Amino acid sequence: MKILLSMAVLFLALPALSLAAAPLVAVDVGHGIQDGGAISARGRHEFEFNREFAGRLADTLRQHDLGVREVNFDGRIASLLARPEAAAGSDFFISIHHDSIGEAWLLPWEWEGQPQTHTEVKRGYGIFVSAQNPDLATSLRCASTIGALLRRAGFGPSTWHARKHVAADAQNGVWYYDNLVVLYRTTLPAVLFEAGVIKHKEEEMELRDPERQARMADTVATGIAACLFVRDVPPTTGVQGGK
Repeated sequence: MKILLSMAVLFLALPALSLAAAPLVAVDVGHGIQDGGAISARGRHEFEFNREFAGRLADTLRQHDLGVREVNFDGRIASLLARPEAAAGSDFFISIHHDSIGEAWLLPWEWEGQPQTHTEVKRGYGIFVSAQNPDLATSLRCASTIGALLRRAGFGPSTWHARKHVAADAQNGVWYYDNLVVLYRTTLPAVLFEAGVIKHKEEEMELRDPERQARMADTVATGIAACLFVRDVPPTTGVQGGK
């Protein structure tokens, strides 16, 4: 893992790196108009969170000299299978989501006169990969690089996923979720990114903060760029990352 973080730090230190054709990243907005996804602690649909962050991520990826293919930004793709199909021909696929929690862990509260539910036990980001992905090695490398940089930037991974998922890189918040259609029904290396838990009252507000969104988007974009641009760094090269 220190090698992965070293790769990312090396990338940050080489802004003038000579590049071939820029990699193309497919950014998928999870859920849509018909299926809004989870409901936040204040009653907002997950799709709105997903679309907002995906837009920031797409802009930031372009600033990192990566190509972007927007998938489901209008919220009209209803089929899960249609998402990786729309991403075909890209070099990497990332599906943007925001997390919730099971009914058993929800507490009642009221927001603006309306009954809502929230959680106090789960917060933090999560990154998922499928062992059935056709390029698992790249998927894992990119997921761990993104997670390592998120931790380095001060974002915390959720440990809650250990209840249901096998760890791929628990320290950096990477978990196996093998039967996700968007991760295994594709020809691309792919990850699903849960930016945070919208059922957590405090984290919901953090996730809506434009400055924090921009900082997280820049970190994720840097991780993707480091993974796709810097592929083979010798173990002794670069700065050693810490825990």
